[in-house]
Amino acid sequence: MAAVDPLTVLEAAAAPPLHIPDGFVSLPVAAAGWAAAACAVVVAARRADRHLDERAAPLMGVMAAFIFAAQMVNFPVAGGTSGHLLGGAFAAILLGPWAAIIVMTAVVALQALIFQDGGLAAAGLNTLNLAVVSVLTGWAAYRALHSLRVLHPAAAAIAAFGGAWLSVEAAAVATALELAASGTSPLEVALPAMAGVHVPIGIAEGLITLGALGLVRAWRPDLLASPSQASR
Repeated sequence: MAAVDPLTVLEAAAAPPLHIPDGFVSLPVAAAGWAAAACAVVVAARRADRHLDERAAPLMGVMAAFIFAAQMVNFPVAGGTSGHLLGGAFAAILLGPWAAIIVMTAVVALQALIFQDGGLAAAGLNTLNLAVVSVLTGWAAYRALHSLRVLHPAAAAIAAFGGAWLSVEAAAVATALELAASGTSPLEVALPAMAGVHVPIGIAEGLITLGALGLVRAWRPDLLASPSQASR
């Protein structure tokens, strides 16, 4: 694939962030993305079906609708770029990682089909980055940091913020690796550009996640499952 201007890559990846358009990844990389995403979603569906109770289905629908609507609201960040809520960590904290992957997959699919956020050929990679990498990374970070709450009460809030921030950075790094593997942009250009732009976006993601969890904790604390229970 012919190389493109790195600034164009950065602009396309950051508004809206992380959604890879068609033509930015090679056919082998796109095919690998579809295969990996399909395998991950199948595993998540089986695990979710095995462990979730009857209350989970309506909650998953509400979560998908909330994240889909929230992603329509963009906020400005440095360099003239914009960002929006990703929601992977938030969904994982409320639903557990397996149900969260299903929810985020539905959101990514609707965005691609209705609003053309990302190309159809790259939909596998977008699903992998936004619905799998972000969820599992955010959940792993949240679970690790949440275990420190016995040492300090603030650990729970730090865990939610850290998981949300890291989920965005992980998805950005994955996108940079895929662009580099496709020959779209050298890794030494794509990686710092994507990671750098998404630092403030990740901070906003963490703050929004903290606020949303605060509302849930105030109105429906029963929805906040413990990390050990939700990850079964």
